[in-house]
Amino acid sequence: MITIQDVEHVAKLARLELTEEEKVKFSKQLGDVLKYVDQMNEVDTTGVEPMSQAIEFYNVMREDVEVYEQTQEELMQNAPDREGDFFKVPKIN
Repeated sequence: MITIQDVEHVAKLARLELTEEEKVKFSKQLGDVLKYVDQMNEVDTTGVEPMSQAIEFYNVMREDVEVYEQTQEELMQNAPDREGDFFKVPKIN
């Protein structure tokens, strides 16, 4: 059972401000989720192989081919301010 104190603790860790109504609502919802997870522990999974996907999945790989290479001057056109061949940015103290 998830208590309101548990919800307050999690909210504090997440830096969330919750109303009293939200604390009650979330304690019930989180409790329901944990009950469901407990039901999953009752399922006999003997002989079931672990899996990461519900369906077969294969990555489609393609050759890494250079399409267009921009020149340094083309890239520097995006600079709001520059100093020679470098982007000039404000100093951070």
